[in-house]
Amino acid sequence: MFSEAFGGFPRPGALPYLTVPRAHDAIEWYTRVFEASLTAEPVVMDDGRVGHAELRFPSGMIYLADEFAELGLTAPQEGAVSVSLMLEVADTDAVLTRARLAGGSVERWINEAHGHRNATLLDPFGHRWMLVGPLTGKLPPPRE
Repeated sequence: MFSEAFGGFPRPGALPYLTVPRAHDAIEWYTRVFEASLTAEPVVMDDGRVGHAELRFPSGMIYLADEFAELGLTAPQEGAVSVSLMLEVADTDAVLTRARLAGGSVERWINEAHGHRNATLLDPFGHRWMLVGPLTGKLPPPRE
């Protein structure tokens, strides 16, 4: 089921709303690495923090905001990831390479299993992404 109540864009009934440190940097990173795009300009609060932003991916959507500790909203602390986001991509190798070059860290290198070419990375903002793309039949690239 999809909802079009907000701005006419179809949205799933449940989607992740990430709390990140440095939301402007996170938006730039997600648009560059994952080829996401903003649906509209972020809502910026009087103190300069991003209160709400919506990013569309080729295969999904997320919301994100800066940390608001006074409301109990804080980004994941190092080593304390509680949610993994699965992202369908056209080219697992290319996305993982872009992520690494942009400061992401590889948690699980590329492999082919369960009908997909998979990899897992941690972005610079503390969130874990599980990349799934089409099988290629190629050996995984060497680990660096």
